[in-house]
Amino acid sequence: MHTKHIILILLLMVTVFNCKSEKESEIKVANNSEQEISNESEAEWKVLFDGTTTDAFRGYKKDSIYPQWTIEDGSLAFTPGGEGNKDIISKEKFTNFILSLEWKVSEGGNSGIFWGVHEDEKYPEAYMTGPEIQVLDNERHPDAKVAEGTHKAGSLYDMIACSDEHINPAGEWNLCVIEINQEANEAKVSMNGTQVMTFPLHGEKWDEMIANSKFTAWEGFGKYKTGHIALQDHGDKVWYRNIKVMELD
Repeated sequence: MHTKHIILILLLMVTVFNCKSEKESEIKVANNSEQEISNESEAEWKVLFDGTTTDAFRGYKKDSIYPQWTIEDGSLAFTPGGEGNKDIISKEKFTNFILSLEWKVSEGGNSGIFWGVHEDEKYPEAYMTGPEIQVLDNERHPDAKVAEGTHKAGSLYDMIACSDEHINPAGEWNLCVIEINQEANEAKVSMNGTQVMTFPLHGEKWDEMIANSKFTAWEGFGKYKTGHIALQDHGDKVWYRNIKVMELD
């Protein structure tokens, strides 16, 4: 082979090697950046329940958590007793945030996830102020058959329905992500990785939604931009896990 040809081949090999090295370097940097973003995002989450302690919660209008809420296999489980009204709330209050948690309900079971809960003697129950994302066994509970589907699991209770296709059945875990942004006047709800609804949190459209619901005459319902997150005792066995909050700027 001619010497000139050998030199050209060597130059081409060096060029290819350098390009490959640069590309691998770019990929490595990109992967490192993604990892940094992931780590940063994970660091911004505030864990409310990690399967080991209930310290982030207490009973509604109580100093401690009700004994009916216990830790079972890494989940926060509610086991109904003789009395009701055993809702629990986060000790902290939140305004603009993303709430991520998983829930699982017993056969025929009912529960709920609230935000904007305001404690006051004139409000005996958490649901009297806090809007609710429904937790339900759609197959067996009668609530799933009424109110044009707005009482089904994943629904903004009595206001916006969530389709069955986004809900896993009783006994299986469901991932629920609720984004509340009072500044942007927008809420988003995702079930099992699919965004199922968006809606305003105040103003004319929100008032209209309330006026067309069972809450129309409820003095404090949906009025508090800052409040507690709550989990409901509805008299049925229910489990929650991996509960965390990311506060929004």
